[in-house]
Amino acid sequence: MAIEPRQECLYKAGFLDARKNTDTPMTALTLTSWTQYYNLTKPKVVFLIVFTAMVGMLLAAEGAVPLDIFVFGLLGIGLAAASGAAINHVVDEHIDRIMERTRNRPLASGDLDQKSALIFALSIGALGIAMLVVFVNLLTAVLTFFALVGYALIYTMYLKRATPQNIVLGGAAGAAPPLLGWTAVTGTVDTEALLLFLIIFVWTPPHFWALAIRRREEYAKADIPMLPVTHGVMFTKIQILLYTILLVVVTMMPFIVQMSGLIYLAGALALGVGFLYYAIRLYRDDQPNVIAMKTFGYSIFYLSLLFAFLLLDHYARVFIRGWFL
Repeated sequence: MAIEPRQECLYKAGFLDARKNTDTPMTALTLTSWTQYYNLTKPKVVFLIVFTAMVGMLLAAEGAVPLDIFVFGLLGIGLAAASGAAINHVVDEHIDRIMERTRNRPLASGDLDQKSALIFALSIGALGIAMLVVFVNLLTAVLTFFALVGYALIYTMYLKRATPQNIVLGGAAGAAPPLLGWTAVTGTVDTEALLLFLIIFVWTPPHFWALAIRRREEYAKADIPMLPVTHGVMFTKIQILLYTILLVVVTMMPFIVQMSGLIYLAGALALGVGFLYYAIRLYRDDQPNVIAMKTFGYSIFYLSLLFAFLLLDHYARVFIRGWFL
């Protein structure tokens, strides 16, 4: 099959795949390639990261967040998160080919090559950190860089393959976004910001271990020591239940320290009861695959709504103070 000169340049740049039919219109091929780069960033995960970072910003602000801080802060944090996700794809390509859940990812499926993906990942990561240095503040840039290194290198390249506590130890990087949002506005690491960090840090193990129960055979095949593989499903279910109880306790802290009020408290309690319901069902179920995925799905809903309640409570209190006090 002959390759036209203009197409040959695109093949070398990684925008086209030589295995694809060259009769397909050029615009369609280029659009498909950019879609693969977009998928490389794990957009659903990045969206949740950016959302929790935004909540951290809004909670930290006395009034309105300055527009430049808001825009460039979220862009910088989002690009750094997307960079970490893309590096994760590069490092885990051979694992992704083994696992059914990930075999259709851009690198595992052959839609992108490692060199192009790595250049893309490093470029957007550098751009994100540069935005934070220039338009936000150095502290946020440094903390974001550490979070990127923690996820893309320490967790993905070492912890994931070294210990069944990988998701606990590596969870610090994933828990950073609301802290980063807070420091983007204040330039300081305050108690409230650390509390937001702690909520996501404690949320991460029961969230991910539920998925790991469902995919335990795939992790075993890929030789990844996830907790259900090394310690068994029952032990993992107990850990999920214990961490969920701890999470319910930790999420009461914003109310206890008067960071949030009754709206948040009611929402956190209702969401916590829901999470406990799924954790208990998972613990009791002898065939846990289905309920494990429902628990995983609920955990994402839980975190999103919990941070939404933080935001709702914050602005409700601002409104009451402004109009009635």
